[in-house]
Amino acid sequence: MPDNFSGKVAVIQFPGVNCESETVRAVRAAGLESGIFRWNMPPRLLGEALAVILPGGFSYQDRIRAGVVAAKDTIMDKLSDFARDGKPVLGICNGAQVLVEAGFIPGMHWEKIDLALAPNVMSDREGYYCNWVHIRVEGNNCLWMNKYKEGDIIPVPVAHAEGRFVTNDKDIINDIRKNNQIVLRYCTESGDLDSSFPVNPNGSVENAAGICNPQGNVLAMMPHPERASWLRQVPEDISGKWKAKRRNACCRPEKMEEEGPGLAFFASLVKEMVG
Repeated sequence: MPDNFSGKVAVIQFPGVNCESETVRAVRAAGLESGIFRWNMPPRLLGEALAVILPGGFSYQDRIRAGVVAAKDTIMDKLSDFARDGKPVLGICNGAQVLVEAGFIPGMHWEKIDLALAPNVMSDREGYYCNWVHIRVEGNNCLWMNKYKEGDIIPVPVAHAEGRFVTNDKDIINDIRKNNQIVLRYCTESGDLDSSFPVNPNGSVENAAGICNPQGNVLAMMPHPERASWLRQVPEDISGKWKAKRRNACCRPEKMEEEGPGLAFFASLVKEMVG
């Protein structure tokens, strides 16, 4: 067990998550030191980390509903201090579910939960859905996205059964919209918004794929950027500018190891830390 996490990006491993190792590899590929921080390690060590990522998977087997048990874990108390200090926190898929259940998103007030990630709503099926989608960058007020430009279209995979951002409070949606907190939206390959399946793969309100807190240091996103960090991970039949890149890399192993569309999320952290 490591005795400190100073200078590292800590990827938290709750029981049941399954994307911790590939997330660490993506962070390292972006140029930062990273390691797995297990849920039962001393929480004080988390305060020495450079940033924290909650990866995808099925924490605590998604008992009750996705992310809710992990959201009550003792380590989340320390993570709340970490986030309040303005340090970077990213939740991917199940990690996003944990952040929402813990009240980090949309506004980091723990006395009530304003938002939820509900089961997918699709036209002809229900339950778990796994496929590549396109997401559009909606602004640059989130430090996890400062390597992207507004309007960038990113192909990236989704894999979840509960990924639909919803709320019963219309004022919450108005506040999120006003504060430009919806920083990623599901879109077509050309960047148009379409609320129907499969463009919006889960029925999320406002086509939201990623929502940040008002301060811009905490991001909850349902797609998996770590699964799109290398060109070799991109499907050959993907559309848009990445189609040509992927096809040009065919049968050229060195090209297949080049940067994929999702790596810039982690590279944005490098830019934030080192300028």
